[in-house]
Amino acid sequence: MDLIFEKSRIGRGCTVLPECDVPIAEIPKSEARACAPRLPQMAEIDISRHYTELMKRTHGVNDGFYPLGSCTMKYNPKLNEELAALPGFTGVHPLQEESTVQGCLAVLEKTEELLGEITGMDQMTFQPAAGAHGEFTGLLLIKAFHKARGDVKRTKIIVPDTAHGTNPASCTMAGFKVISVPSNEEGCVDLEKLREVVGDDTAGLMLTNPNTVGIFDRNILEITKIIHEAGGLNYYDGANLNAVMGIARPGDMGFDVIHLNLHKTFSTPHGGGGPGSGAVGCKEFLAPFLPKFHVVKIGDEYAFENPAQSIGSVKAFYGNFLVVVRALSYILVLGNQGIPEAAGNAVLNANYMRVKLQDTFDIAFNNICMHEFVMSMTKLKKEKGVSALDFAKGLLDHGVHPPTMYFPLIVDEALMVEPTETESKDTLDNVVAIFKEIYKNARENPEAMHEAPHTTPVRRLDEVGAARNPVLKFEKWK
Repeated sequence: MDLIFEKSRIGRGCTVLPECDVPIAEIPKSEARACAPRLPQMAEIDISRHYTELMKRTHGVNDGFYPLGSCTMKYNPKLNEELAALPGFTGVHPLQEESTVQGCLAVLEKTEELLGEITGMDQMTFQPAAGAHGEFTGLLLIKAFHKARGDVKRTKIIVPDTAHGTNPASCTMAGFKVISVPSNEEGCVDLEKLREVVGDDTAGLMLTNPNTVGIFDRNILEITKIIHEAGGLNYYDGANLNAVMGIARPGDMGFDVIHLNLHKTFSTPHGGGGPGSGAVGCKEFLAPFLPKFHVVKIGDEYAFENPAQSIGSVKAFYGNFLVVVRALSYILVLGNQGIPEAAGNAVLNANYMRVKLQDTFDIAFNNICMHEFVMSMTKLKKEKGVSALDFAKGLLDHGVHPPTMYFPLIVDEALMVEPTETESKDTLDNVVAIFKEIYKNARENPEAMHEAPHTTPVRRLDEVGAARNPVLKFEKWK
């Protein structure tokens, strides 16, 4: 398939503008570009066909099963999209006077209230644009708290070996040293190893619960207690909140600060670079350090305030506002019965698939899981030479998006499966049959698996070559 730049032809276009009837303001030469931007020139029909062709080469939730573990790639109701598209939300400008955007401020205030109820947090900011951005913001709150108390020796953040890769990266970005703590045989935090690394230089702990092997750590209250007794704070990575929302609150588990992926858990289709929202919530004692532009209600009016010891802004203006609108719509429609029901169905679907597959696949931690479970392809690779990557590519021939591969790192040849609550039993039964069929094919004809996918518009790519010799820009120009 040609790039849109390769299809471009000089002189083609699709704009029909009337003759200008006002004076033309010339841009000063000092401010003008030396040459025009190299944008593709195409007719409308060519543009339409180009993007339709691209659409046919992609796979999304609307195309088929999408069990991308830890990413909660679930179907999101179209109602929330319609509400986010209302002119009163899309037609505003971030520099408008507060008095003219009272409805938008009310959305932020109400969403903060409801998410606070779900998470057990007291205040929240919606500035962070994504999960990792929220992690960074939460860590800055922890850093600011210790600094305000003059406790500058706390330079270390403890991170379990099952953590998302963004956790240690965010710690480093925030200026902390990462201390890894291993998991026990159950796939949870090893308490004794945790006690060994905790000290007066511990700034905090970053933890995902349920974790990336799909297990809710039964020692969570002891874990957060250990950190608090050492003078540290507890950070909750909310990437997996979909499994426990409305059932268990991070604030009640002993966490002081949390980020939420509104684009995962609370209804915004995500992927392909956005949009996203890594909303950060915290306990009251951390509220003075929150980013600027926190919404408060004064009488009957809403207004912005800047917390007394604010870390400043982490993004321009107020975050990705329309993602917050979708989240509020999702929460209000489901209500206090639908939110925990969605979480329960996510757990039910994951356990249903796990049990259906356990007679064929090696389940890494084969106990009752939460929203996801992890399979290991180590045995298949050792006996037949078929890797987790080969298996994932084989799924594409059946219209199924691959699950997360080679993560978490504590499981060799890992495939992490998260079916989400929006999938029916019929779909799960069909997918289970596909998984078993591919496994059978892998044992009977392993060589064919190395060439999968066989039926997709784009066959197997040279991923190593692409990583080592990336082509990041289009060089030719017609």
